[in-house]
Amino acid sequence: MRWILAAMLVLSSFFSISAPAAAETQPFVIINKAVNQLALIDNGKIETVYPVATGVNTLLTPEGMFTVTVKAKNPYYRKKNIPGGAPDNPLGTRWIGFNAKGTDGRVYGIHGTNNPPSIGKYVSQGCVRMYNHDVEQLYEKVPIGTKVVIVYSNESFSAIGKRYGAL
Repeated sequence: MRWILAAMLVLSSFFSISAPAAAETQPFVIINKAVNQLALIDNGKIETVYPVATGVNTLLTPEGMFTVTVKAKNPYYRKKNIPGGAPDNPLGTRWIGFNAKGTDGRVYGIHGTNNPPSIGKYVSQGCVRMYNHDVEQLYEKVPIGTKVVIVYSNESFSAIGKRYGAL
């Protein structure tokens, strides 16, 4: 019996048992339609707040928790057959698509615009518009799988983030 115990001790020294690594935190996006702003939360703190445009009425931009499923540089605008990068492309320079209303990330998204004066207003058909320079920054910081929460709320981004476990 002693030799079995000794053998187990010797063998156990060859295998290291370590504690699980701390989970890496993924960025988290909150869009508040009440103030037409988007907050990027990273590492448990609000990193940046950007102005946005949302739906022309409150029903067009869906509310809830979604997941980024598609990203594209210079996205093609299917509805009007406008190539990516064209000056008349309303999607601007980046597309960050999320799976709202059972879609695959190609219908609803956060994107740039060819109409900068529209930012801050209620003008879209459901997407979230940003200035091109802002969406380019966000695009680099938000990987596929990032959670996106869209609300219409009088709460602060801190309160909303805490409610969803991002802060």
